[in-house]
Amino acid sequence: MVLCVDVGSTFTKAVLVDVSTGDVRGTASHPTTVATDVMDGVDAVRGALAGHGEPDEVLACSSAGGGLRLAVVGYEREVTAEAGHRVGLSAGAKVVHVASGPMSGADVAALRAAVPDLVLLVGGTDGGNADVLLHNAGRLARARLAAPVVVAGNADAAEEVAGLLAGTGRRYVVTANVLPRIGVVAPGAARAAIREAFLTHVIGGKGLSRGRGFAELVQAPTPDAVLRGVEVLAEVVGGDVLVVDVGGATTDVYSVITPQGEDATIHREVVGTLWHARTVEADLGMRWTAPSVVEAADRERIPLTDIVPRYAAAVASDTARLASSVEEWSAEEQLASTAAVVAVRRHGRPPHPSERPRPLADVVLVVGSGGVLRHAPGDLGDRVLGRVTADHAGGWRVPDAASARVDAAYVLFAVGLLADRHPAAAAALARPLAAPAMAR
Repeated sequence: MVLCVDVGSTFTKAVLVDVSTGDVRGTASHPTTVATDVMDGVDAVRGALAGHGEPDEVLACSSAGGGLRLAVVGYEREVTAEAGHRVGLSAGAKVVHVASGPMSGADVAALRAAVPDLVLLVGGTDGGNADVLLHNAGRLARARLAAPVVVAGNADAAEEVAGLLAGTGRRYVVTANVLPRIGVVAPGAARAAIREAFLTHVIGGKGLSRGRGFAELVQAPTPDAVLRGVEVLAEVVGGDVLVVDVGGATTDVYSVITPQGEDATIHREVVGTLWHARTVEADLGMRWTAPSVVEAADRERIPLTDIVPRYAAAVASDTARLASSVEEWSAEEQLASTAAVVAVRRHGRPPHPSERPRPLADVVLVVGSGGVLRHAPGDLGDRVLGRVTADHAGGWRVPDAASARVDAAYVLFAVGLLADRHPAAAAALARPLAAPAMAR
């Protein structure tokens, strides 16, 4: 058996999986123990599951301590810097700063002020202009910056960039270009390098554990594990999948799409489309950013009842507060629906006027996640997802015929953690979530 653990910023969740069958033997949750040692929380969920059998292996992902804070340094904001931003999100990072063009001293200061855990240095297509990439590499080499650098720019300049960084003792890794040619985003190598740098340099450096093996357990940032789980889910379904994760501070949207028709052969956009993508809406959360959800509803012309602004202000000032009346649960549902609908609108809309909407019409399964959808009474989660799939006013084309399901057991992260080591178990674990779409 394998114990899969997600050490989140608020709660540590665990799923015990029999990898011979993919069956869930038990689940557990405990507040994340950042104030002491995150392994205390891991020990707590492991102890809670002791009666279900001893695991042979423990795999973990983490977003504790703020997760992975990534800065992107690129060439043009709407080309390579934008490509780097998209790749960083797909790798499970929180993109805290984006710089474009030749960096000045002020730009370096702004980068340092963002306190990134990692810098993704991109710029130029392979064989194209390398001047800005080399200039920025020199700036980063001389900067008073502790964060390691992942280089994923013009391959023809990679050796010279490496020499500049090595010359000042900067920690770095060189990987394949995220934008090898115009219209083609190649995230795989950079995503893997970001994950490895996160594990090697970041997890151990956040002071989350006092050398009790936490760094050895962690396999990926939590969002990266979830996206990998969504990829497995799409394989099991045999079609396109959309996942909406409504959290306390952000709402994340994941999609795995197989391009059809001209999407499969023509790259009209300057940056190109990431078919396996994640977007993060930092102003759409159920607690810390609840008042911003109300503001987003006004901008998007989504009507709310009078209680919602008052309730949003109350839960933002007391993030541990739970809904305790019919009226408050109504406000909770309206906040969750608005966060989900607006986040998916933003995910589906073209990021720039020159681009097309993300092709989500062929999505066959929409999955909801997040505490409010998992723990709410009745069928609140189903109603929230119903509003997403029936949203015809948001500037994106809703799925033509999608099934919807709430990840009530919170297994997608575990599917992602198991995917590479135990692929059959990962697929079996994902199958119950896929069942509505497979039964069609």
